[in-house]
Amino acid sequence: MIMLASRRSYSRIGILVLMIVSFMACKKNMAENDDLGIYNINVNLVPVDLKNMTYASGFIKFRQDPDTNRIITLDTYIVNLLPNHDYLLQRAVNPITDAGCTSTSWLTLGLGLVAQSIHTDAKGNGHETLFRDITAIARGTEFRIHFQIIDATTLNPVLNSDCEQYTVR
Repeated sequence: MIMLASRRSYSRIGILVLMIVSFMACKKNMAENDDLGIYNINVNLVPVDLKNMTYASGFIKFRQDPDTNRIITLDTYIVNLLPNHDYLLQRAVNPITDAGCTSTSWLTLGLGLVAQSIHTDAKGNGHETLFRDITAIARGTEFRIHFQIIDATTLNPVLNSDCEQYTVR
């Protein structure tokens, strides 16, 4: 009887060890940074005025679906801004031959060609899924791009991004 219990224990331990080894040996190659490649970027937005907007921030999930329409989706989140207030997302681009993002030709983004505000809730948080049609731009064209969130009333920038590089899919 003791020998049978001992064999069961060894079997259980063996199965447990096998499961642990199998788990550790599994290939866990989750793509870093959401498998962004050269067509997609994650954009962090930081306060323009760090002194007065310490906790404000934003994020843009910039995605180009592999479709023939060449639509860029801009899933935009803003947090800790003025409550119940409207903001706008803008972008400026430079050709890849420029060393950085020096352009100040800001284009307000939205639902295609129609500007769309991002409205914050009572806590100052907002989300909007915006898009831009880039069908007219040749595939493989490279740009440097930067973004800003502006107050829809004063038109003053409140958040901005670093310079990013992207390629038209």
